[in-house]
Amino acid sequence: MHNCDTPFGTVQLERYPPTRNPTLQPFDAADLYLLNALAEDPSPSGRVLVVNDQFGALGCALAGQSPQAWGDSHLAERALRQNLRKNGLPEDAVPVIDSQHVPEGSVDRVLLRIPKSLTLLEQQLVALRPHLEPGAKVVAAAMIKHLPPSAGDLLAKHIGPYQASLGWKKARLLTATLDPALGESTPDLSTRYPLPEADVALINLPGVFSRDRLDIGTRALLPHIPVDPTARHIIDLGCGNGALGIVAALRNPQAQVTFVDESYAAVASARLNARAAFGDRDADFIVSDGLIDTRPGSADLILCNPPFHQQQVVGDEIAQGLFRQSRAALAEGGRLIIVGNRHLGYHVTLKRLFKDVKQLGATSKFVVLEATKG
Repeated sequence: MHNCDTPFGTVQLERYPPTRNPTLQPFDAADLYLLNALAEDPSPSGRVLVVNDQFGALGCALAGQSPQAWGDSHLAERALRQNLRKNGLPEDAVPVIDSQHVPEGSVDRVLLRIPKSLTLLEQQLVALRPHLEPGAKVVAAAMIKHLPPSAGDLLAKHIGPYQASLGWKKARLLTATLDPALGESTPDLSTRYPLPEADVALINLPGVFSRDRLDIGTRALLPHIPVDPTARHIIDLGCGNGALGIVAALRNPQAQVTFVDESYAAVASARLNARAAFGDRDADFIVSDGLIDTRPGSADLILCNPPFHQQQVVGDEIAQGLFRQSRAALAEGGRLIIVGNRHLGYHVTLKRLFKDVKQLGATSKFVVLEATKG
């Protein structure tokens, strides 16, 4: 548990999912800089929107002001609800809107953590503009080492003129004031590229992993998706745009396929792509923390290209959690097929969890591993 001292009081915070690394905090200077800015220039109407809150630092600190929270990450949503509970607040004290919907009503102060994806940032700014009151301000923040040079250009393009702050504890603010003379725009920010194995063009909504081309890890795994007439339930875990699950569904027409991701944009993209690939065939599309809500022993085959980062932090804790969840979700004899960078040594973790682990394929950078539950 970490204490976070803010102008609105001290809140206690934890990361979600939990981490074994004691140096990783659930807040940083960019969060504090945003809260300081709001304290110095409060919302005249009290209507505040928090965007891309990573672990609930912003939402918990401002819970008494009834803000809304908006973002694409289900893990961030769980972090917010967890930390509201830890501070003795109701889980619904801060209403959460996912990225596939727009905030309700109007706002005059927006506190925005700049996401890694500039396309997601642009999509959020475009969607925000109609909800901004005259004179509204969008205060965007990032740690300086993670601040994209063109973030300010997007604020100027879609909101209005902006000012960059001085650096403070290695964080920076970009504050844009609504310019009513700017015309509203509705650009199509989705991308498309072919998936030859399914004879479909994959749609990628803003914020989806590998939105410009098929990820090379996914490309390495595709040839190893089996044809298995005994498989009744296949899961594409961390589905992204759904490429793995779509190919698995086409090779195994008897199977029920479930697409799971923590990104709302990813699951929405997978749904669009699955419908394009195999029409009205029954499939499930779930936004969740991996397989945390999946019935134990219910899956015959799980396919996964696991992430190796959460926000800007690189590591294998997320992948290890997905492997443990997969073991619980698989039936006896069920298989987990994953792809990963050679240097990550996923085979070591898998051998601790599964009866049999073997290598199905490899490239100069990746290995494809199959782990069987027994």
